[in-house]
Amino acid sequence: MTAQTESAEDRSAQGPDGLSRRHALGLLGTAGAGAAATGLLGAGTAQAAPLAGPALHLTADASGASSVQGLHLTFGADPRTQMTVSWITDGPVTKPVVHYGTLEHGFGSKVAARTVTYVDGTSGRTVYVHHARLDRLTPDTDYLYLATHEGATPDSGTFRTAPRGRRPVTFTSFGDQSAPQVTWSAAGTVALDANSTPATKDIVTGIEQVAPLFHLLNGDLCYANLDVDRVRTWNNFFTNNTRSARFRPWMPAAGNHEIEKANGPLGLGAYQAYFSLPSTETDPELAGLWYAFTAGSVRVIVLQNDDNCLQDGGDVYISGYSGGRQLAFLEKELKAARDSKDVDWVVVAMHQVMISSSDANGADLGLREKYGPLFDRYGVDLVLCGHEHNYERSLAVRGVVTGSETLTPNPVSQATDDIDADLGTVHMILGGGGVSGTTNQNFFKDGTGKVITAVSSTAGSNGKRTPTYVKEQAVWTGVRDTDHPYGFAAFTVDPGRHPGDTTRMHVTYYNVNKPHGELSVFENFTLHRRRSDGHGHGH
Repeated sequence: MTAQTESAEDRSAQGPDGLSRRHALGLLGTAGAGAAATGLLGAGTAQAAPLAGPALHLTADASGASSVQGLHLTFGADPRTQMTVSWITDGPVTKPVVHYGTLEHGFGSKVAARTVTYVDGTSGRTVYVHHARLDRLTPDTDYLYLATHEGATPDSGTFRTAPRGRRPVTFTSFGDQSAPQVTWSAAGTVALDANSTPATKDIVTGIEQVAPLFHLLNGDLCYANLDVDRVRTWNNFFTNNTRSARFRPWMPAAGNHEIEKANGPLGLGAYQAYFSLPSTETDPELAGLWYAFTAGSVRVIVLQNDDNCLQDGGDVYISGYSGGRQLAFLEKELKAARDSKDVDWVVVAMHQVMISSSDANGADLGLREKYGPLFDRYGVDLVLCGHEHNYERSLAVRGVVTGSETLTPNPVSQATDDIDADLGTVHMILGGGGVSGTTNQNFFKDGTGKVITAVSSTAGSNGKRTPTYVKEQAVWTGVRDTDHPYGFAAFTVDPGRHPGDTTRMHVTYYNVNKPHGELSVFENFTLHRRRSDGHGHGH
């Protein structure tokens, strides 16, 4: 089932399976990625190689092979040298493969894809997803690639590998997207899918305007679990996002709406099939639900919070499913990151929240109990979430307010423009990814928030365990956007110039505006901390 890579000799050869630079550009043009290829052309002055013989069958044959759909990228375990190319088909295919290379050297390499399937538990339809892992890539380098299988018209894209060492890096983040679509209702009439808005499309265009190295998608990806045709919803999600996800990895965290009844033991079978993620988990049931990767001097740790939160928000209540394995992974990753002289910034991406001053889902005591001490002990810089469909960020927090039954995060600084990340953790809710049920109009106006402190032992009339809420003084609140429902954040790291120097992370929160999706800047702020390679480093 694992992808097969060719030898180093094959990689450098321009044999019958290799595509020349000129041929590569022609293919990119036909696949609609010509603009990206044009941008890369300016990066070098390589001469076109002689056109090789027929490289592969470029047009669909009469056998009716499934088309390449929903092309998307994810990082491998080492984003400097590994990238996974994934796509969906409506049926089984023969010889799924990715050809790849650079503008200078052409499509001289290829790798076979492995095929993963799942059967949707409500429709009985089988979904086919193909994952090809590209290895031994060169850091900080632009690549072109082409995905195909026997009898199919190829689709293609470009990407850039992560840099080696401390280099400037930009990434973006939002959660709670959904997919822009109509569907057939159970009665056979045209219907709008759950939570669909035009903003789900506009925000993808916005990400491409920033053109980050990678994007973090913080849960509640498409809300397929609420729809009559879950397979159609997932397909529409990838069709929408491939406009960005074929050019840069979109790294997801699974939220409560990824939990789908009858799709695997945890309801996460669809999510686990669609994404190939750098998981270290050996249990197939848990594969891909939490993982970590490094880009530049940033260590990103992605969590699946339904394991550790109290709230019942999916089709199935799965709290505690890992038996503590995810928490053990988190502590091991945090300790390794803070012991590393190559990592300055520790960013956690997850769905449900530890802070909220909106009368929506509220903060979750389960996360505060389990994550809070670890985030404090190892000095997590940023926690990026979704779940609340609004934008809010905290002051830098560490520890809890003395005597607080809700474990209220304790603000250690009132700074909102230039924040010393050595002092505490900033939490950001980025739940304006496009979902219809926005909550920016639901912020409490009296300086309070609400916290889920318990849930009932059995489900109520709505099929969910009933939450108990306790109000608290939201002393940790920093900045909220009460006027705009949709937007995303961009993060650019300035690594500093010498060991022990100050490194900065510049953050911009963009609104994605109605009715045309144009971007405007809501706010800018900066985090700073000492680099980890100075004297006296260590926790």
